[in-house]
Amino acid sequence: MKKVCILGGSFNPIHIGHLILANTVLEELSLDEIIFVPCYIQPLKSNIDFASADHRLEMIKIAIQNNLKFTFSDIEIKRKGKSYTVDTLRYFKRKYDNLYFVIGADNIKEFHRWKEPDTILKIANLIVTNRGGINIRIPKKIRGKKIITCSIPQIEVSSTMIREKIKKGQSIKYLVPETVENYIIQKNLYK
Repeated sequence: MKKVCILGGSFNPIHIGHLILANTVLEELSLDEIIFVPCYIQPLKSNIDFASADHRLEMIKIAIQNNLKFTFSDIEIKRKGKSYTVDTLRYFKRKYDNLYFVIGADNIKEFHRWKEPDTILKIANLIVTNRGGINIRIPKKIRGKKIITCSIPQIEVSSTMIREKIKKGQSIKYLVPETVENYIIQKNLYK
């Protein structure tokens, strides 16, 4: 049975940290596919400095084009408005029996605030990774549920940092794939 993992987020822009996370989870858990799912609007984040959905999706496409186990979906972009993980996972559960969903340790502490967190845990295997210097600590509210932890290399890169560097006229070389850097420059994004 094919093991498919959903990796959602704003990807504003996608960077090497996202790609390293995805590849580590793929290999460590012997998954068959990672599907990058960019949101249209983040329900729990400010949407300031948000590149258009089309730009963010295009950057994902060019960042993952050389990895056959990485794919993408525009389901949340097509849906428009705020996207909720539970709705996205319901969509993918109709297509895949063995579904996984990955989040960083920075998000797990707020997981109880997400829409229908218990349903999310029934639909998909939840993978929690260390991220942003935050170690994995599963909150009491969701302990005992089927949660998989996966340690990834600590890469101190964030989309926020990349956008700030662009605003300051600094280089983002090696923080994003070269194809993404060229796209950002060509489209004059984040200035």
